[in-house]
Amino acid sequence: MKITLVTQPTSSGDLIIPVIQSNFLATQLTELSQWLAVPADVLQRDFTADAKDVLPLYGSDGRRTYLLGVGCEPKVMDWLKAFRFFFFKQKERLSNQTAIDLTGFSGEVVEAVVLGVRAGGYDLRLYQTGKEEKTTIFSESGHVTIVVAPDQQTVAQEALDRAEALADTQRDMLNLMNAPANYKTPQTLADWALASGKQYGYSVTVLDKAALEEQGLGALLSVGQGSAVPPVLIVMEYKPNGGTYLPKVGLVGKGVTFDTGGLSIKPSTNMHLMKSDMGGAAAVLGTLEVAARLKLPVHLIGIVPATENSVDAHSTRPGDVITSYSGKTIEIIDTDAEGRVILADGLAYMTRHFQPDVLIDLATLTGSVIAALGYHAAGLFTPNDDLAAQLTDAGNKTGERLWRMPVWDVYNEDIKSDVADVKNFSGKPVAGSISAAKFLEFFTDKHPAWAHLDIAGMAFADNEFGSQKNATGFGIRLLTQYLRTIPSISR
Repeated sequence: MKITLVTQPTSSGDLIIPVIQSNFLATQLTELSQWLAVPADVLQRDFTADAKDVLPLYGSDGRRTYLLGVGCEPKVMDWLKAFRFFFFKQKERLSNQTAIDLTGFSGEVVEAVVLGVRAGGYDLRLYQTGKEEKTTIFSESGHVTIVVAPDQQTVAQEALDRAEALADTQRDMLNLMNAPANYKTPQTLADWALASGKQYGYSVTVLDKAALEEQGLGALLSVGQGSAVPPVLIVMEYKPNGGTYLPKVGLVGKGVTFDTGGLSIKPSTNMHLMKSDMGGAAAVLGTLEVAARLKLPVHLIGIVPATENSVDAHSTRPGDVITSYSGKTIEIIDTDAEGRVILADGLAYMTRHFQPDVLIDLATLTGSVIAALGYHAAGLFTPNDDLAAQLTDAGNKTGERLWRMPVWDVYNEDIKSDVADVKNFSGKPVAGSISAAKFLEFFTDKHPAWAHLDIAGMAFADNEFGSQKNATGFGIRLLTQYLRTIPSISR
């Protein structure tokens, strides 16, 4: 399916008209009734413009017009979800030539609408055999035209181009996250990064197990030593051409391709969902590719420590003390608190080799953050007020919301070890996400602009695609928005 912009609507194919629920709804429906040749009282009775409310209407020529409600004062995520839901539910009914009338809206709305349209075509049936392929709007012959006002064409085209890059990369990340562990190993993530870097012009280096041992990434190795598949460290660097100084941003993402919990094994009930434990890696991999595709003016480094956390006779035991890449020792209290352990090596590697101006890590790290925030926001942990404000603003603009949590030094008591420099788990039934953040902070070399995003409740969620939780791609749009608006940093 292709998506293009036009400034004049066509008279053929289906037409979608988004409608905002406002005090002027009755007047707007009266005007539409005259154009659609439908009694105004029918529209006012049958259509409320609630989010995802749909009213199909048929003209005398058989052309279908859909009124699509986007709710009251819709934000970016409201637009995205309304169009995602509509295209997912209506894809087998829509004409292969479908138009969306956005002439009454800002060109910036185009990004959210296109992301919604593309997401509506996502197919979760990755490994089903004998599935019937139906001709839909998402086939090669499908064409969506977005009608915009002439004075919005330039802004709308930029939004369309940005949305297409985001949607294309995000689809790859959804496929990786939704893939089961027998189809997805640490090397699978590395291979994707290598192929992406070659295609879009950024460098990728993969440290295999031998290199990890040689360089002393003991924390990453300790988590992976119970698995038959070896861990890797993926190092990506995107730097645009040009002699001017660019802000240098380092991203570190947790890449546990399957998490049994190790010897501190998880209950079996939802363990099958632990293929999702590389949501932080997906955000970092995806953001690197999007930054390169959009040629963002930022020097970006991404590091993904990738491993399985499995169980065998070689697995790290509770009570073991390991030596991390930083040289600091870690007492392993709980082997199911493995994400912070591999991030310790990723963060230390980033600070030692790249010295970024800004350091951000992302991870599906704790159930504690879900208990605190539910499934509506990720936890933001940083002592830097400016960075907190910038990331929160990016989250609000994209709908990938963040909520700041404390990282006061009083919580250091929760990670104090009697036998090592630090322990990986407090053992307390409270403040679990905060103590995890304090553990990570310990390995940032006191970086003045560090932030940790705990995305455990946001990376895998219920939606219209399937009957159980599946990937969302959370973090890519958030980080891309942040990088597009990052303040300049002087030397």
